[in-house]
Amino acid sequence: MGFGSRSGGLIALLFLLGIVILFSSCAETLESEQVVYSNNFSKLDLAGFENGKLFIFQNDTVAGYYHNEEVAVKLDNLPSHNLLKVTIDILVHDSWDGNPEDSISGPDYWFFGIDNQETFRTTFSNSPCESTYCLYQSYPNAYFRQNVPKSGAIQTNMPGLCIFGAFANYTTRYSISQIIEHSNPTVRIFMDSELKQTNSPDPACDESWSLAKVTVEALIVN
Repeated sequence: MGFGSRSGGLIALLFLLGIVILFSSCAETLESEQVVYSNNFSKLDLAGFENGKLFIFQNDTVAGYYHNEEVAVKLDNLPSHNLLKVTIDILVHDSWDGNPEDSISGPDYWFFGIDNQETFRTTFSNSPCESTYCLYQSYPNAYFRQNVPKSGAIQTNMPGLCIFGAFANYTTRYSISQIIEHSNPTVRIFMDSELKQTNSPDPACDESWSLAKVTVEALIVN
């Protein structure tokens, strides 16, 4: 091998090392992570909740059920942080229709945010999906994406709550997690829905949702 080949190889190696060093220096480091709130409602604790209510579903205590009404939890005296990780386990009950944009059945939105800022909006569908007919949902993406019903779910085999209470597979559980920039010592986490079923005599029985668990972690990332 000649000198030119060795020199070219050395230059290439130095270039690659430079890239590694550059990306290493730009990488963010998680310096601390602290769970500041975790509630699966088994202790009947609704401290800090606005519009908090409890009921039993499938032998578990959950918060709800809700239909086009805001629920929120407010936390005070948070430790120093620059990010919050919010994880919400939601139960989607009965006949959610996902993405259809019509005057009768959709879209069926669910969304949450912190303080006065909405941070995530999506749709869910509990509809059976066939080759000739499928009511798609956006989750696990934000609205508008076309995913098959129950995409990203962690449990799908539960019965409905009301209109489909006698039928299996009409309650779906999702675990939704978002990391959000935040540094204030207080936070208000709100959740809500915009559900549409104009031909139903009882919209809340037709489509609703509940909370199975809410967890908030305070992070410091530099």
